[in-house]
Amino acid sequence: MVTATFRFYEELNDFLPPARRRREFESPCARAATTKHMIEALGVPHTEVELVLVNGESVGFDRILREGDRVSVYPKFEALDVTPLLRVREHPLRVTRFVADAHLGGLAHLLRMAGFDTLYENDFADRDIAEISAREGRIVLTRDRELLKRREVTHGCYVRALKSEHQFREIFDRLDLARSARPFILCLHCNAPLRPLEPALARPRVPPKVRERYARFTTCDVCGRVFWEGSHYQHMVQVLASVGAAP
Repeated sequence: MVTATFRFYEELNDFLPPARRRREFESPCARAATTKHMIEALGVPHTEVELVLVNGESVGFDRILREGDRVSVYPKFEALDVTPLLRVREHPLRVTRFVADAHLGGLAHLLRMAGFDTLYENDFADRDIAEISAREGRIVLTRDRELLKRREVTHGCYVRALKSEHQFREIFDRLDLARSARPFILCLHCNAPLRPLEPALARPRVPPKVRERYARFTTCDVCGRVFWEGSHYQHMVQVLASVGAAP
């Protein structure tokens, strides 16, 4: 066994017991334990970590801890330029797309509304989500920190908020999604692309009052649903405007 001193910064403290938050503390480490092993053993999912310093030196997740090491662990930086330092993830994702766990159906629908490819099924098992994330390069969204500790998961976000619209704002702010949003291009129900539908083709498929009031329609070729800019649309525009992504 060796003993190292740890200090976690900013929102990473949310994963720690109160006695260890925002302060240095010592912890025993198994011999040959890596920084990743100990960070997760202390309760912090590796997907939440952007930078690790050991004795002031930037290191990767595979650094073996030694007696007396001082470990500083940081989340994603929003203002500080850490370009010269070693981020712990080797490759950024080229396309921002998600897979959400079974408890985040509302968030998944809102992300689809904003144009982000988001897989969701209410019977996804943790194993399924981890495999999809690794195979398709998707960011895992979950409130289960143990899921984020799985080895296959390289990119993920622990969702702190409880209500769907609050979760939506949290993820938009954290991942700076506003500039990438393309609202109303995906089906909220099945994640497939939407396409314009001629009014003459739409009218037999919508209620009579809708035929009278609306002239623009889109449809999903997978589930067959038809969409129009009704009262629910106005609410969705307001939600998008709250994150700087209104169409």
